[in-house]
Order: sequence, then structure tokens, then C-alpha cells
Amino acid sequence: MTTALVLAAAAVAYLLWARPAAPAGLPPLSPLPAPLVPLAAPVAAGGLSTLQIVTLAMNVATIAVCFMAFSLFWKRENPAPAPGPSPVVGLDLRGRFVGVDAAADAATTAALLEELAGQIEWDGSQTEPRLKTGAAFDDLRRAARELRTRGVSLGARQPAVRDEIKRFLDSEAGTEGGPVDAAARAKWVRAYRAVSAAAAEATR
Repeated sequence: MTTALVLAAAAVAYLLWARPAAPAGLPPLSPLPAPLVPLAAPVAAGGLSTLQIVTLAMNVATIAVCFMAFSLFWKRENPAPAPGPSPVVGLDLRGRFVGVDAAADAATTAALLEELAGQIEWDGSQTEPRLKTGAAFDDLRRAARELRTRGVSLGARQPAVRDEIKRFLDSEAGTEGGPVDAAARAKWVRAYRAVSAAAAEATR
């Protein structure tokens, strides 16, 4: 758009510069309108005819319109890349899953922790919850992991991930294994879902 305006301004300036000066000594203009000069009428040496001026102006305008159309098309066909999702605050597992099973282990961790968060949340909505302590939440996580991976320890295979998840859960959900109220349960649910989101992000 800026280039088009510059081109248009340059064309106007050129037209004003190329316009021949009025010969000296001409009598004042008559109060009556003078007849129109034919477009093809010649002008003084070194100047441009009216037809040439109009043609030049039309060419400049065409170039400006084409440039603006191209700019709009380019922006539409080449949108700015959207920023990638930000890592979970306090937990970034990108690059921590290693080995040939890195992608599979990250996907398993993401699915497992999301399922655990949903189960703990659902259990808390029951009249008589079965999971009533922090220790029960952690035991559920261990049991679910053993069942999901057929006894394979993801922590042993991914020690860096294990240590980072433990640090995060201790910070966000606490280390108390005693009874939990609704607020404490919600913290565990949020923490598990944050781990799930971080593991899912690590697979991208």
C-alpha cells in the first residue's frame, strides 16, 4: 500500500514537472471559457501532449492497483504463522523423553494422567467418594500406570521425565498423604491435567 502511494505521488509530481510553462507575453485569459484543446494537439517542444499525459497517468494508476491487489493476495495466501502453544507453567517436558520409545512414552503419559484426573474428579462428585486421601490418589496413579504399561516402568525408562513430574506434583498438589477436601482434590486434578498437557506438548 505504501509503495502504491509513492508511485501515485511520483506520477503527479512528474506530470506537474513535465507540464509546459505558458509562453510569456500572452494576453490575460478571456472571461469566457476557452474551447477545449483536442487530446492529440501538439504542445511546445520538450513537453508532453495531453494524450500522453493521460496515458501516463492511467499506466501509473494501473500499476498502483495491480500492486495493491498483489499485496492483498500475498497476505491472504501467506498468513503469518500462528505461535505455537506455550508450555505448561512450571513444567516443560519437551526434549526430556528420550530413546526409540520417546514419542510413545509421551503419548502414554499424556493419556494416563488425563484419565486419572477425570477419575479423581468424577469420584469427588459422588455422595461417598472412594478416593479420600492424597495417598489414594498417588496409589491410583501407580496402579493405573502398571496396568496401562503391563508392568513396564516409564519412570525407569524416562528418569528425567519421572523426576520432573515428581517435582511438579510435589509443588502443585503437595506431599501430604492424609485426607483431602474439595479444594485439595481440585489441586490434584489440575496438577494431573497439567502433566498430561505437558506430555502431549512433548509429542509435537
